[in-house]
Amino acid sequence: MPPDVNTANIEVKICGLASPECVDAAVEGGARYTGFVFYPPSPRNLEPAEARALTERVPLGVHRVALFVDPSDTDIDQVLAQSQFDIIQLHGSETPDRTNNIRARTGVNVIKVIKLAGPGDLAAAASYRGAADRLLFDALAPKDRTDALPGGNALAFDWSLLGGVRVGLPWMLAGGLTAENLAHAVAQSGAAAVDVSSGVEDAPGVKNPDKIRAFLAAAAAI
Repeated sequence: MPPDVNTANIEVKICGLASPECVDAAVEGGARYTGFVFYPPSPRNLEPAEARALTERVPLGVHRVALFVDPSDTDIDQVLAQSQFDIIQLHGSETPDRTNNIRARTGVNVIKVIKLAGPGDLAAAASYRGAADRLLFDALAPKDRTDALPGGNALAFDWSLLGGVRVGLPWMLAGGLTAENLAHAVAQSGAAAVDVSSGVEDAPGVKNPDKIRAFLAAAAAI
């Protein structure tokens, strides 16, 4: 029987799920959040009808997260019409006003992604107080990475940037995380929740159930 709560010390979100086997591995391994991507350029993109069969495998107590990048209201409505989601994750250039508008219009909690390369990038976090329910800190891709997606690029940043920082909202850590470096990343950043996508894949968009289980086991051991 899948757990109805996460048993790990660190809350984990497995993002970019696209197969029943990987959804089941995430749930059975104790993931607190399951992420589903709705961004056509991404190799992890799902059509709304595809996502329904996957989200129905997620039991109560495990949050279902719909990830968008600068979505229109229509984009969001088409997804929410097919599946029930607990959280919307915004991974683009959404302003605080747009973030708050989406939260108010849908009645769904919102995670806003903040991309970091250096200390100066943290300043953006403060503007989302009152507009988002949680932040997610991910790596900002360098300008010469013309092939980079908004997320899921297997890029890390200096995790110590977040050590001791108070941002006024709950937050998650993402960017280049693997089972092997997770404990170090948590120790450096002080994160209580983490998000992984490429770190549990064999290739972009191809999740490996065994890697999902290993990542969750690593989180449980912290």
